[in-house]
Amino acid sequence: MELDVAVIGAGPGGYTAAIRAAQLGLRTVCIDDWTASDGQPAPGGTCTNVGCIPSKALLQSSEYFDHAAHGLGEHGIVCAPPTLDLGRMMARKDAVVRQTNDGIRYLFRKNKIEFLAGRATLRLRADAAGTAAGDGAVEIVVEPEGRVLQARNVILATGSSPRPLPGIAFDEQRILSNRGALALDAVPPRLGIIGAGVIGLELGSVWRRLGAQVTVLEALPQFLGIADEQIAREALKAFRKQGLDIRLGVQIGAVESGAAGVAVAYRGADGDGTLECDRLVVAIGRVPNSGGWGADAVGLALDARGFVTVDEHCRTNLAGVWAIGDLVRGPMLAHKAEEEGVAVAERIAGKAGHADLARIPSVVYTDPEIAWVGQTEAQLRAAGRAVRVGTFPFSANGRARAAGNAVGLVKMLADESTDEILGVHILGAGASELIAEGVTAMAFGASSEDIARICHAHPTRSEALREAALAVDRRALNF
Repeated sequence: MELDVAVIGAGPGGYTAAIRAAQLGLRTVCIDDWTASDGQPAPGGTCTNVGCIPSKALLQSSEYFDHAAHGLGEHGIVCAPPTLDLGRMMARKDAVVRQTNDGIRYLFRKNKIEFLAGRATLRLRADAAGTAAGDGAVEIVVEPEGRVLQARNVILATGSSPRPLPGIAFDEQRILSNRGALALDAVPPRLGIIGAGVIGLELGSVWRRLGAQVTVLEALPQFLGIADEQIAREALKAFRKQGLDIRLGVQIGAVESGAAGVAVAYRGADGDGTLECDRLVVAIGRVPNSGGWGADAVGLALDARGFVTVDEHCRTNLAGVWAIGDLVRGPMLAHKAEEEGVAVAERIAGKAGHADLARIPSVVYTDPEIAWVGQTEAQLRAAGRAVRVGTFPFSANGRARAAGNAVGLVKMLADESTDEILGVHILGAGASELIAEGVTAMAFGASSEDIARICHAHPTRSEALREAALAVDRRALNF
């Protein structure tokens, strides 16, 4: 029997697409070859297994450790210096990952989705004589059992992989990707990180809190260039104050790895230098997993960087074949993949599925957290858009002061003429949760005046959003 939908990849985009398709009454199968260390299937992709979930588990654990060591005294809580049991911390992280794997498998069973643990390869559909049918339709071969699947619709959701330095392969012992950096069995005395993006900052924060001396080398002269400049500038101050040694405008030279550690030659603003470290994390971006499953054999169109070419509805050049998430244009974010997965499933079912890429929030889960949605002030002004800006610092927020963590601010950007909110940028504790209000406001086309007129509970950090909205009109109440 021909399937309605076959999803290749069980990461956030893939498993969400499969669930939505099944909810809409479509006969659905999902295929994924990720396995845990014990050989058991581990649906969830990079996000669940070596990305979002384990990194957040370690960020939370390391934050508790850092608070116990340095942050509780001002609250009148006096304790002996904490002792790190890294093995137990890692075991907890692994348990959280496994719970998530099991939760996805439960959702497959609940929604009557057939889950196949194996590697999928596309090939052109053959006719009865065993030659290509000529209609351009594809079918899927699932290894190792060699099962052949035919589906009216195929959704490609195979995600991405870490980009290595040219000529320097990941060995996950000395030269680490995110996978190796989340599985260390000891705190490295000296940790080097190449790349001051989201992954580099989060991993650097984990190991800095646990006792490593962390040095971050970033090629760009501007820190966190994807974020609003004012927010990034304040974040850099906070991270350096914590002890992260962040060096900008650095050109990487030779990298030598040996039994004694790793040596990274570089050229910076102050001349040539060498970073000596025990472990080196390379976090210079990710590349789409568009090879190895038959893209060339079936004539799937890829761009020069290896991304699958799609239209605004995530359709590829092949009839009935769709692609989502890290495989296609747009930010490489789990929740973006989820939105596209739901939208594609709904389009297949004849509904008006839609993913609004202009209102996808971004988050850096450091302390302070960084979150934003919409455009930055520099982007808007470069486009010739006249805007009004409202900012409000958490140092003037009662809840933040009571908690003892008042670093950061909220920044709101609104059109000068219409007052429509065009961007919300937050630096501070809880920014990852607070940004949802900004996303909601922008999705409904709200003005800053709309947010200013909504009552926010007191005392809460969310009041800072209202105050920033008031500040757009220069009438903040508490600053």
